[in-house]
Amino acid sequence: MSIQSAITTANVQESLATLRSRENEIVIRLNAILDSRKDVERELSALDGLRIILNTRNTQNTTLAGTADTADRLSTRVRELDAEKKRVEETLRVVEQVTELKACVAGVVGSMGSPQDWEAAAHYLHRASRIPEDVLRGGFAAADTLEAARESLCALFLREFASAANDEDSAKVTRFFKLFPLIGRSEIGLDAYGRYICRGVANAARETLKKAEHGSRSQDLLFYANSLTKLFEHIAQIVDSHSGLVKQHYGPGQMVRVVEKLQAEADVQGGVILDTWADDRSLDSMITGVKSYPFMFLVQSNLTQRQGGTGLAMGTIGSDADYASVDMKEVDGLLSEMTIMLERWERYSRFIARYCQDAIASDDADLNIPGFLMSSNLSRKISEKLYTPYSIMTTFFVRRSVEKAFQMDLIPTGLSLTQPISGHPPFIIQAIDDVMYVVDLVLQKVISASDYAIAASAIPDIGRVLQSDLIGIIHRRMRDEYYPSAAQGGLAPEDKVVKFIVMINSLDISKEYLDRLIRARAGLDVMEPHRIHDSPSLKDRFPFKEDAENFTRALNRMNTAFSSKATTLLDEGIQALLDEVVRPGLRHALASAFRDIEYGSSGIEMDETFQEDGVDDLPPQASERFKEGWNPLMKPLSRIMTPTTYLALLVLTAKLLARILEKRLWSLSGRVSAFGAIKMERDFTGMVDVVSKGNYSVRELFVRVQQICVLANMDDDEWNEVTIEERGVVEWALNKDERKRARQMVAS
Repeated sequence: MSIQSAITTANVQESLATLRSRENEIVIRLNAILDSRKDVERELSALDGLRIILNTRNTQNTTLAGTADTADRLSTRVRELDAEKKRVEETLRVVEQVTELKACVAGVVGSMGSPQDWEAAAHYLHRASRIPEDVLRGGFAAADTLEAARESLCALFLREFASAANDEDSAKVTRFFKLFPLIGRSEIGLDAYGRYICRGVANAARETLKKAEHGSRSQDLLFYANSLTKLFEHIAQIVDSHSGLVKQHYGPGQMVRVVEKLQAEADVQGGVILDTWADDRSLDSMITGVKSYPFMFLVQSNLTQRQGGTGLAMGTIGSDADYASVDMKEVDGLLSEMTIMLERWERYSRFIARYCQDAIASDDADLNIPGFLMSSNLSRKISEKLYTPYSIMTTFFVRRSVEKAFQMDLIPTGLSLTQPISGHPPFIIQAIDDVMYVVDLVLQKVISASDYAIAASAIPDIGRVLQSDLIGIIHRRMRDEYYPSAAQGGLAPEDKVVKFIVMINSLDISKEYLDRLIRARAGLDVMEPHRIHDSPSLKDRFPFKEDAENFTRALNRMNTAFSSKATTLLDEGIQALLDEVVRPGLRHALASAFRDIEYGSSGIEMDETFQEDGVDDLPPQASERFKEGWNPLMKPLSRIMTPTTYLALLVLTAKLLARILEKRLWSLSGRVSAFGAIKMERDFTGMVDVVSKGNYSVRELFVRVQQICVLANMDDDEWNEVTIEERGVVEWALNKDERKRARQMVAS
């Protein structure tokens, strides 16, 4: 019902209520519309922006359409003009090149005419070489003229160069040498230049040999080594002095071609020197004598045991007449001369390798021998005349030195186990000093040769000689001549014991000497730092690739192999000394020590002694008697043996004594009185003190003996405390059952 049709108050109120309800709905809707107005306005603004852009584009499309067409036509025309300009420039360039070609042809013809200006003609040809090939071939007559002029000038330059070389006119040689690259004949110029300087090398080498044609070269032990040195130095000087000229006019790396020519001449002249040296020194005869040398002393020494004899005394095998076929002084002289030759060859190879590496601007950090040098005739000649003979003669020299050293060997005199001794330690055979001196001398030669191929062959051979001959002879003498076999019921003869010990000392000192000299030669001896700084390092001596490292490894392998074999024999020798000398003496000392010793005396007897003297005054009779037997047994050995070998013997002896004492302790189980246990501990501890005096590491070998004695004397309270706290507090050498057994040693 509308308010207009209301007739009563109720009708009016009802209509008003309806109107208020509709008013509230309208207000809510209006508020919602007002809230969304901002979003609508933002969208309207975006639409306005798009409308402006569209209007602008329409305007541009309409207004600039003509302008775009005009620009496109202009751009096309510009490209056409650029193409035309390029064609014009190319045409002008061709015209200029043709003009330059004509000028060069005219200049060449004119310069080669009456003026005979060869430099000008060469420069004209050089200018013509920069003209493109198609232009040159475009005018056949001009190309043919230039080629003919080039050939004519090349022939002329060669004649003039040869004439200047014959006249030794260095200025004229240089003048024409510089012209070959200008006419495009660099290789011909380099070859001619190589022949020229090779002739100088050949003349110098022949002059050197000519100066000694009347026998003086046989008298000069280093004549051929010096001749080879002069040859290499001459070539090095040529390379140094001429490389700048070649690089300037021929370009970087071109001197390598000349070096190859020089190497070909070095092959010839060096080969002549080596062949003449080999003939003059009778190398083949020397090698034959060395290879056939019988080594009678070493052979017969090897056969001593098999022949069933009593052994051959030192110096009784062979005589000086047996060895007249090979003169050791000549061998030494040849080795020295060959060492110098090899060292000079290595220096020369290093110089050529570094020069070629620098010339080609190689970034390779390793220095490599160039292929032309490695495959050269001189390299093969060096291998034939020096490498193989050097290895053979080095091995012979060391082995003959070992043989000679043992032939003239002497054992130190004045050594005795019962009398005062004279001399100074170490007491070794003289052969050890002699042999190690020779080994050091040979290693110095091998290092000086600076060639790893030599070292790789010589070092293992030296090692084999030392193992088979040096150690072999000592082994056979220890086994066959000086083995200290104890007589039945007695002791070993004193003289054999002493000589056996000298052999053991010699093995030990030889290990030390060899290790020291190898460390010194490898540059590792910190005791001689001056030797490292004052002499070239191994890397300087062996610069190619990993040669220095390989050389050091070869030395270490030799040292390790020698040390291993010597150590094995040392262990056997010390064990024999223990079994044949120390064990019988130790048995006697223990028998004397425990004579009339009782640990199961009655408590009354021990109590009376305790009351009279006290525990601290109980005399350790067993330990004192043991000391009286121990010192005469071991002290003479300690005076003669080296510290290392004596310590090894002492350790073995201590282990043996520890087992004997432990066995004796267990044998007393249940038969020891309380007071006897005190005396037992003092006696056994006293013996340990005697053996381990000044050496606490030896005392550790008696830890089981000491723990048995301690447990036997431990009262119940201490035992309970130890039992409770034994974890992590006491490090027991005895297991749980053994500890219980030790506690039960004292009779209850």
